[in-house]
Amino acid sequence: MTTLSLGTCQAQNSEAVCRSLAGWLSDRLGMTIRYEDGMNWQARYAALDSGALDICWICGLPYVWRSSRPTPNIELLAAPVALGARYGGRPVYFSDVIVRADSPYRTFADLQGARWGFNEPGSWSGYGVLCYHLATLGHTLDTFGRVVETGAHQESIRRVLAGEIDTAAVDSTVLELEIERDPSLAAALRVVETLGPSPQPPWVIGTHVPPELRRAIRGALLGMHADAHGRQILAAGRVVCFVPITDAYYDAIRQMASVAGLSG
Repeated sequence: MTTLSLGTCQAQNSEAVCRSLAGWLSDRLGMTIRYEDGMNWQARYAALDSGALDICWICGLPYVWRSSRPTPNIELLAAPVALGARYGGRPVYFSDVIVRADSPYRTFADLQGARWGFNEPGSWSGYGVLCYHLATLGHTLDTFGRVVETGAHQESIRRVLAGEIDTAAVDSTVLELEIERDPSLAAALRVVETLGPSPQPPWVIGTHVPPELRRAIRGALLGMHADAHGRQILAAGRVVCFVPITDAYYDAIRQMASVAGLSG
């Protein structure tokens, strides 16, 4: 197997870094690892399930759904540690519940009856963790006046800014990267609640890839921060390093999804 395909099911602002990561892995391993352009996240999940996509960065909730199948066809590679003191050097992230800075909403409780936007129902950060939080409060999505699927975190941010929706839960690492690229967002948005931490979305690889190659790719990712070019690529995505993870690390999402009544 001399050519592998790599993709991301994360937010659009992860694509440039993942494309560079595919090139770095190609050079590091002396083989071709092709970044899959021209596919949306739905197509990438379908390709991962069929074995047409070999390596992918996926959300934690779709991972636990796939790992519960009788014969899972993916295994964990590693998880990123995000840059920032709030992450404590751990492979975790948060969901920041945002509103416009001039919004009258000050707390999560104020959002009853508000227009809520979420990226998609397979997203832990944008949907699943919200459903869990509501369940712990004895509520459901019916607490909102209107619930709208936006299709992407960045689209949720855009719609909040445009006043088309009142609020959305956004992956904290996605929001931080957007603010780094457009500092004006920091003054235009306000966080009224932070949910989490949750286990970071993992990188996975298809079990059809030969075991020795899986081990080589895992080792390359875990050592990426020790390489100057690797560090540069990671820094562009506000990532410090990759760390090893086990399936048990995602039990937290399994338990919260059960409380929220989510199944896939």
